[in-house]
Amino acid sequence: MKVVVFETEEWEHQACLRLQPEHQVVCTRDALDEEAVSNHAEAETISTFVNSTLSAAVLMRFPELKLIATRSTGYDHIDLDYCRSRGIVVSNVPDYGDSTVAEHAFALLLAVARHLVEAVERTRRGNFSQSGLRGFELRDKTLGVIGTGRIGRRAIEIAKGFGMTVLAFDLHPDEAAAQRLGFRYADVDAVLATADVLTLHVPATPETAGLLSDRAFGLMKPGAVVINTARGNIIDIPALVRALADGRLRAAGLDVLPQEPLIREEAQIFRADAPADGHDLRALVANHVLLRFPNVIVTPHNAYNTDSAVGRIIETTLDNIEAFARGEPRNVVSHG
Repeated sequence: MKVVVFETEEWEHQACLRLQPEHQVVCTRDALDEEAVSNHAEAETISTFVNSTLSAAVLMRFPELKLIATRSTGYDHIDLDYCRSRGIVVSNVPDYGDSTVAEHAFALLLAVARHLVEAVERTRRGNFSQSGLRGFELRDKTLGVIGTGRIGRRAIEIAKGFGMTVLAFDLHPDEAAAQRLGFRYADVDAVLATADVLTLHVPATPETAGLLSDRAFGLMKPGAVVINTARGNIIDIPALVRALADGRLRAAGLDVLPQEPLIREEAQIFRADAPADGHDLRALVANHVLLRFPNVIVTPHNAYNTDSAVGRIIETTLDNIEAFARGEPRNVVSHG
């Protein structure tokens, strides 16, 4: 089977050698897009990370494609409808970074709570003034958790260690976990209205797109903090800018933004083959405005990025490929 692994580093190349000689393996640092397809159109299996484009327009140029092994938990970057229509199996990595992502959420929270970025930058300039650096404690604050899957539950465990009260919302409440971890469930509006800190741990779906809107921010406590390590489009970014500008929100810590690839490579917007209606320029402008707020910390979709987590990602991905080749596909999110 011809396997092409996109968006790889050298250490991942070495890990992928285990697929040989049973499979022909090609690794490339390039993300998958329409330009990259021409060099690998004969692939039967492709593996990508979240910066690749797996639209129908790209996937239809792989006539032999049988398996997509995404090296992520989320799969909203893949056109599943096209995969189903062509019998392409899609597998993911469902469990690799519970602690990794939850810990990053608290790193963001602690950074905004104690003005760490400004404090460090100030002292590096030789300025040891404490003016404007007064923060707030986490103890006895209420953490609102939207989504109590693996990562959400790990975030709750960490919050309890800080002495926080936890109120959560999930479409499928896990009452056993609530009893074990010492939190309770409420409807989403109650969580928004009660939380001193709100952290998001839900996937990108049509139902979660724009979940934090003007209405949601209007329900939140004045001075609340928002943390997002999930997916960028869960927050309506122009609405977030308004909530920060009018002082309703105290701060935000974000590891994800909508249209991240375009923020990194803005010239893509002006390509001749770019769809005329494919980009929300208003949201892009709002993203740039966010980067200038002193009470906002943005990290580059880095919550997953620890040595332990990335090792689990590649190992699970290789397991998925080998299992599919044996006729025993695993971690399947779309059967085709």
